[in-house]
Amino acid sequence: MIDETVTFSIPIADPLTAVLVCDLLWMNGVQGVEEIDIDGESVLLRSSFGTTEADTLQRLADLFGDWSPSLQWEISRVDPSITDSWKQFAQTIEITPSLRIVPAWLPQPNERSNALEVVIDPGATFGMGDHPTTRGSLSLVSKRLQSGGTILDVGCGSGVLGISALLLGARRAQGIDINPASVEVSRANASRNGVDGRWSVSLDSLDTLSERFDLIVANILAPVLIELAEDLVRLLGDEGTLVISGVLRDRYDHVVKALSPLAIVDSIDVEGWTSLALRR
Repeated sequence: MIDETVTFSIPIADPLTAVLVCDLLWMNGVQGVEEIDIDGESVLLRSSFGTTEADTLQRLADLFGDWSPSLQWEISRVDPSITDSWKQFAQTIEITPSLRIVPAWLPQPNERSNALEVVIDPGATFGMGDHPTTRGSLSLVSKRLQSGGTILDVGCGSGVLGISALLLGARRAQGIDINPASVEVSRANASRNGVDGRWSVSLDSLDTLSERFDLIVANILAPVLIELAEDLVRLLGDEGTLVISGVLRDRYDHVVKALSPLAIVDSIDVEGWTSLALRR
C-alpha cells in the first residue's frame, strides 16, 4: 500500500499576495508549489511540507496566522508520486558561465565541463537553485567570496549557498535553519559534493552564535532580515561581506537601514527580486 502525503491548498484572490505567499512557502521548506489559475486573476496554491497533518497545520498557522481570515487553507492527502511530479521538469540552472546547479536525479555532471557543477536535491527544504533570490545570492557569493574564508548560511535550506561557496574556495561553512529537514538534507548534499567535512549545520538561533564570519549569506524575506539585523551585523567580520536576498526591487531601503552601519557595495536584480552585498 502506498503511503499518502499530506498536502494543503490556499486560494488567493490578489496576484501580489500570491507571489509573496508562494515565496514564503518556498523559503520554509515546501516540496514544491503548484499554481492553478482560477479565473485569470485568482490562483490556488497547492503544496506540501512532507510532514504529518498536525505538523502541517501548525506550520501553516505559524506562517500565516496573522493573515487570517484573508487566507484560508484546506488539507488533503494524495499519492506521494504526485508531489514529486515537478522533478520531471527540473533542469540544470546556470548561475554564471562558470557555475551551475544540477538536480541530483538528472544525469551526473559532465567532468569535461569548464563550469563548476553543484549537485543538489532539495528534499523537503528550500533551495533547488532556480528561485530568483537563490540565483541572485549565488551570483554575488561567487563575486564576493574570499578564498579560504568562512561562511555562515542563514536559512540554509538545502545548503545550496554554503555548499557552492565551499566548492568555490571557502575553507569552512556553517548553516542554520528553522526547518528540521534542513539538517539531514544539507548534510546529504554536502556529501554529494565532497565537502561534508567542511560543512556543519544546526537548528541554533542566530543570537546564540559568537563566531564572526568572512561572508554571511541570508536568503530570507525582508521582515526576517530586519528581525535578525543586529545579529547579522554583529557576526560579520570587519572586512566581511553580507549578502542578502528575499527583497523586492526598489523596496528594500527599510532593510538596509536596519543593517546600518553596513552599506551596499553591489546588487543584482533577477525577475523582480534584488540581492544585495553590504560591507562596513
